[in-house]
Amino acid sequence: MRTFAWQDGYGIFSVSKSKVPDVVDYIKNQREHHEKESFEEEYERLMKLHGVEYDPKYLLD
Repeated sequence: MRTFAWQDGYGIFSVSKSKVPDVVDYIKNQREHHEKESFEEEYERLMKLHGVEYDPKYLLD
């Protein structure tokens, strides 16, 4: 734990209870999903979709 450190920024998304099965399916199929869209691409797409303001320079630093 000597090299552990919290990141400077943060992000959080929530999901309604009715969507939990969809989230479970998403998690189970992440490997296949990320063959089509990288984590970085998906994260940026979600930020834009939900109107989250961000500076791309710091998004995944």
